[in-house]
Amino acid sequence: MSTESRRPEVVVQSFRSIVTGYKAVFFDAYGVLKNHRGIIPGIENTFAFLRDNGITFYIVTNDASRSPLKLASAYLDAGLSEITEERIISSGMLAREFLHRKVKSGLVAYVGTHVSAHYVETAGLKTISIQDLEPEQADEVSALVFLDDEGFQWEPGLNHAINLLRSRNIPVIVANTDHTYPVSRNDVSVAVGALADMVERVVGKRFIRFGKPDPQMFNFALEHIRQEGPLDKADVLMVGDTLETDIMGGNHFGIDTALVLSGNTRRRDVQMLMDATGILPDYVCESILD
Repeated sequence: MSTESRRPEVVVQSFRSIVTGYKAVFFDAYGVLKNHRGIIPGIENTFAFLRDNGITFYIVTNDASRSPLKLASAYLDAGLSEITEERIISSGMLAREFLHRKVKSGLVAYVGTHVSAHYVETAGLKTISIQDLEPEQADEVSALVFLDDEGFQWEPGLNHAINLLRSRNIPVIVANTDHTYPVSRNDVSVAVGALADMVERVVGKRFIRFGKPDPQMFNFALEHIRQEGPLDKADVLMVGDTLETDIMGGNHFGIDTALVLSGNTRRRDVQMLMDATGILPDYVCESILD
């Protein structure tokens, strides 16, 4: 019999029992507030609890598929009037800031749906879908942006992007670093972050990334919420369902983190994943419902 000491089991705590120790909460979206079926039933009670206890919140997401207004409309349609456009901080907002500062003219080609081009267009730039780009227009392109969303025909789009980058030395911005997104309780699909990683290796160039786990995303979010009043890092809790983005990013930024088991990380796997990655949340909760 092995004499190796057994690691203690993960302690799963009630979300409500820990959140009252904070003034503000950063929520991830997928796996925390919604899943493949839509908005998780019952989370309206959680937001009522936060409101009653004077705890503010923001949705900090790598979803660059739609504008904050359109992202908020999905919650509003589900009866969650608390989640407004102003409550959503997306990686697309960071990408837009970069484009506004660094790209002054020319075409910006994007990989993603027409809806996702919002972040480029609101930076005051002229856009073109990578699939609509004609070879003779390549010299007009001043930047390429990987956006979102599911439903985009990835194969021709990626081939066009690779050939553009082989011929042009331009900045490439990745507005969503996620590698997967859930499509059912047990299944995931490849997300734009993984596709951008593949293209980066193929063309041998370094891309500029925005989103969790980069601490820049958390700093942007903290500065954003400080418009409501002074807050320190110790006042903020990051809640997410993925160790490699939500939890690692929060840890690196220096805010407390809570891993929920309602999304990408399943209860049976959590200890194994924590041991393998060395990424440790401050708390583990079943969900944000209790």
